[in-house]
Amino acid sequence: MSSLAAPIRVVLADDHPVVRRGLSALLKTLDGVEVVGQAGTGAEVIKEVALSRPDVVIMDLRMPTLDGVAATRQIVRDFPGTAVLVLTMFDEDAMVAEALRAGARGYLLKGADQDEIERAIRAVAGGDVIFTQAVAQQVLANLTAPRESPVLAGLSPREREVLEAIATGANNATIAQRLGLAPKTVGNHISAIFLKLGVASRSEAIVIAKDAGLGQHR
Repeated sequence: MSSLAAPIRVVLADDHPVVRRGLSALLKTLDGVEVVGQAGTGAEVIKEVALSRPDVVIMDLRMPTLDGVAATRQIVRDFPGTAVLVLTMFDEDAMVAEALRAGARGYLLKGADQDEIERAIRAVAGGDVIFTQAVAQQVLANLTAPRESPVLAGLSPREREVLEAIATGANNATIAQRLGLAPKTVGNHISAIFLKLGVASRSEAIVIAKDAGLGQHR
């Protein structure tokens, strides 16, 4: 790299000081990369980005006050010149996908080696998007899968089965036969479903179920 080229300015965001120190020490060995700030919470990293205007933020996903996904969303919105590179020990499809939807340009596990981290920093600083091989397939699969409706998140697996059946237009007797349940048990499940969905009728439950993608196949 030419000595005249401006260094890539990086802010480190992780709630573990030991991790930040280790990353900082690693990045100081890289030619043309400069650590200009550190933060231990999501709120702190937003303030640090506003102050330092870095090229790249290396962002942990799990931090107090504001998680890395929410912090990424705000940084991408308010500081479009700053690229976010997610670096986390949590190999979780959902959080990776949410970080990407929020605008992160790359994702690395904390076990990534120095060469991977350097390549990722340079890539996202240059406008590219980068993943490690270990997570690329998981991320792509999660991004293309239907997103779970938060309305259904509180239902048990059996309640979801009953709601699916309701959405196909099945009556209680048919649901009982289909799922191998007693009619009274089906009625109890339906009462619980209505309570959790905040509805008072079968028709209202069907609308919610169909909006969430249930009942598509009889």
